[in-house]
Amino acid sequence: MSNRLNVTPNDLSAFWMPFTANRQFKKAPRLFVGAKDMHYTTDDGRQVLDGTAGLWCVNAGHCRPKIVEAIQEQAAELDYAPAFQMGHPKAFELANRIVDIAPEGLNHVLYTNSGSESVETALKVALAYHRVKGEGSRTRLIGRERAYHGVNFGGISVGGIVGNRKMFGTLLAGVDHMPHTHNLAKNAFSRGLPPHGVELADELERIIALHDASTIAAVIVEPVAGSTGVLIPPAGYLKRLREITKKHGILLIFDEVITGYGRLGTPFAADYFGVTPDMLVTAKGLTNGVIPMGAVIVSSEIHDAFMQGPEHAIEFMHGYTYSGNPMASAAALATLETYKDEGLLTRGAELGKYFEDALHSLKDHPHVIDIRNIGLVGAIELQPIPGEPTKRAFSAFLKAFEAGLLIRTTGDIIALSPPLIVEKHHIDTIVETLGGILKALE
Repeated sequence: MSNRLNVTPNDLSAFWMPFTANRQFKKAPRLFVGAKDMHYTTDDGRQVLDGTAGLWCVNAGHCRPKIVEAIQEQAAELDYAPAFQMGHPKAFELANRIVDIAPEGLNHVLYTNSGSESVETALKVALAYHRVKGEGSRTRLIGRERAYHGVNFGGISVGGIVGNRKMFGTLLAGVDHMPHTHNLAKNAFSRGLPPHGVELADELERIIALHDASTIAAVIVEPVAGSTGVLIPPAGYLKRLREITKKHGILLIFDEVITGYGRLGTPFAADYFGVTPDMLVTAKGLTNGVIPMGAVIVSSEIHDAFMQGPEHAIEFMHGYTYSGNPMASAAALATLETYKDEGLLTRGAELGKYFEDALHSLKDHPHVIDIRNIGLVGAIELQPIPGEPTKRAFSAFLKAFEAGLLIRTTGDIIALSPPLIVEKHHIDTIVETLGGILKALE
């Protein structure tokens, strides 16, 4: 029995916080104790406008009644049900609701508990699919530089953010990377899709020639690379990737953990770009961030390839204790209902131009070297302080919090992704607050 009686319940040292400068935070904590719609409440009673939908996930805004009620009712009715050889109705109902809004042909759902697990699941499906098809030599996975695909070993292997990879050894073997599409020299201050860079998709042909198509299982990309700083694909780039993967029998996986559920003004980025992948990876906005849950939506062709052999045999040896958890399923169903009732899956299209114009009004502010936007996601890239990368944007983050605004920073990039219930006056407040902060930055 522990005798550490002097440890108080609110002591900060025990929690090793994720993706956080722990020592800095614990000297000056930033604590939220409540939230409603577009705002957080801090422990000292201040209101903070949410400019990031929590962490790209609270698409419908905070503490929405239908979602809260669904969780409360589910907790009293059925708290947990095993997903191995058993089921409960809401998991099946939710899968149908997801398929209803998914691109045509993506008809089956595998549940996970996070974006990271969704990526791992999709990569495993890709490898297993080729094996059951008699193409077991297809084991290579292709990602992209500067990509973020979660923090598990598969995700950081196909991912391309150096800081997320360098501490963890050799990672998965047989992984290669295409170049990223960010080009400040040619595409700075683009509005929507950058005009230059479609030819970068042809780098996939070079990689295929190097390894041979018969060894490659899948290509995974974020339609819009979010966590690395909102890198928007050049016009025609994703269609070209789809053409190349189709030609060589390679699966295409879209990581839509950030872009899914209305962020671009369409249900999925696949709809926005008119490109249907073989698998679509989701999480975050599926439950409005309320309860951890993810989903991988796969094509009928992939699903049906596994439905062979004896009917009593397990077709795909994969799953999680909490796959399709009743509480998460209830939250997700209520979230999808809220999106539908309030037209949130298309609201990004309605407000996109206003958001774009507001962001680009900051073009001539100090230290700004690029602004980019698509749907209701945007980025302001700052000139780094020589010898102190990330410091300028982090200073902006701290000043924004003090001024009552939550932003997200990655490197020296400020990323914005407000809840889809955002109004024009909220956008005005975000931009006005940032304008003052940029003028005050060193």
